[in-house]
Amino acid sequence: MDKIRIHGGRPLKGKVSLSGAKNAALPIMAAALLTDGISTLTDLPALRDIQTNKKLLSWLGVSFEEVSPNELRLNTSRVKGWEAPYDLVKTMRASILVLGPLVARLGKARVSLPGGCAIGARPINLHLKGLEQMGARLELKHGYVEAKARQLKGAEIVFDLPTVTGTENLMMAAVLARGKTTLANAAKEPEVVDLANFLKGMGAQIAGAGTDIITVEGVPSLHPATYRVMPDRIEAGTYLVAAGITGGEITLTDYDGSCLEALIMKLKETGVEFAQNKTGLTASGPRKLKSVSVTTRPYPGFPTDMQAQFMALMCVSQDTSIIQETIFENRFMHVSELRRMGADIQVSGHQAVVKGVSRLNGAPVMATDLRASASLVLAGLRAEGTTEISRVYHLDRGYETLEKKLSALGAKIERIKESGP
Repeated sequence: MDKIRIHGGRPLKGKVSLSGAKNAALPIMAAALLTDGISTLTDLPALRDIQTNKKLLSWLGVSFEEVSPNELRLNTSRVKGWEAPYDLVKTMRASILVLGPLVARLGKARVSLPGGCAIGARPINLHLKGLEQMGARLELKHGYVEAKARQLKGAEIVFDLPTVTGTENLMMAAVLARGKTTLANAAKEPEVVDLANFLKGMGAQIAGAGTDIITVEGVPSLHPATYRVMPDRIEAGTYLVAAGITGGEITLTDYDGSCLEALIMKLKETGVEFAQNKTGLTASGPRKLKSVSVTTRPYPGFPTDMQAQFMALMCVSQDTSIIQETIFENRFMHVSELRRMGADIQVSGHQAVVKGVSRLNGAPVMATDLRASASLVLAGLRAEGTTEISRVYHLDRGYETLEKKLSALGAKIERIKESGP
């Protein structure tokens, strides 16, 4: 099992190009199931989750042509499979996103209940309730969701809570439904907008993506499309924090930060300075970081996917900050590992109190989920001495060639290949 080794204490400087957004690419790949023919996706990130998604879609009958590592053609002309088995779904929660497209196109689906990072229950009851309102007959048995519908029909659906995958699943189901579907209290995330734009490129009639009310007028059929996946805003945010925590200067090329307003506002409060020009967005870290409290919220609030990275930053700030996690109940698992590096963090329920320390010390640590992995990398970049991070397969789910990009910015970082369990 691979490890990442970091010799910390080096300010990072230089330019970095962002990869395509994993959280946009996965639903867009699922959306290709809605039609026959060949769709082409560019700026597709070369990540473990993308490979897992390819295996799942291949099982369903999709064939692929890899034009380049970041460009993929998906041929959905022979999609006949309608079951997503546990062995293909257990490692990636986004696999549930095939449910809506399969029911819409084939009239039936059998999908294993999803897996992924162990950061909370993340139930799919809102997906299922919406499909029932659209006329699907559902059964939950033996760890699978079974859905059948001769043809889905439009419905007025109100989410109890905003849900990104729920919004995406039902939006995909609605594009081929008979009549009009309204999704109220919908998720506003940019990745939802990116999926809607791909669907519109396929001929779907969607309005309101990016607001809390999305309307979909069902159409008889869709056609394939060519689409460029949006840049990964969480990767972008991670590099902005890297500039802050190392006191460096990093430019995100061809990026304007428009999807990261909440994070950038908080980083400015810590003392990180920003400059936007035609080459990209530059973040410059201060000599001393100010403590800033954050509360995670659905978009456009502070993103839960940046909470662990921001906590690493606050570990070396001047005072005390309070970090409240309101989205996922188990998303403080990185705290114990940061403590091993000298961080002063106390957790009570959904709240963490972080007292800044003058320095972190390199230590052997273990990643527990994707964003926790990133927080440990950031802490290792700042720490004195050597940090070894194990279980970095989590990183490979969401960051494309992270160690290579960081190395190009001046980090002393390497991947250690290990055999065995």
